[in-house]
Amino acid sequence: MTDTSAAAAHFRAKLAFETDPSDVAAALADGTADFVLIDTRDERAWRQGHARGAVHLAKPDMPARIPEYPAGTRFVAYCWGPGCNGATRAGLIISELGYEVREMIGGFEYWAREGLPVDTVTVDAEGREVTIDATRAPDPLTAPLASAGEAIACAC
Repeated sequence: MTDTSAAAAHFRAKLAFETDPSDVAAALADGTADFVLIDTRDERAWRQGHARGAVHLAKPDMPARIPEYPAGTRFVAYCWGPGCNGATRAGLIISELGYEVREMIGGFEYWAREGLPVDTVTVDAEGREVTIDATRAPDPLTAPLASAGEAIACAC
């Protein structure tokens, strides 16, 4: 018989340090977010598209900027997607600075693929920076399709 306690400890630890786009978006939407959502990518990537409600804070700036937040601030960090360990690196930086942090698995890729709110920064005809809605339709291979008038929900 296999001892499952090690597996249970492993999965409990993962859940303590990871979250997903669906849960993050739900907390932001219903006002229960007790965290700051951080996009850890560079400026060019941020401008191309980012999760609505996120703060742009590239990894090289974190040692100086994270301590500007009050003690006890919680963070959720994301980077490009599952093929990128930038959010993991950011989590290490933030936790070594003494703050609680979770990694948003799937990153920006899965945020966008699930049809969650995306903003893009561009320049208008008068040369002013503006933020525009760049939300896409959900990818049916990534997120269940909603019925008319319903939000996409995952029973994860």
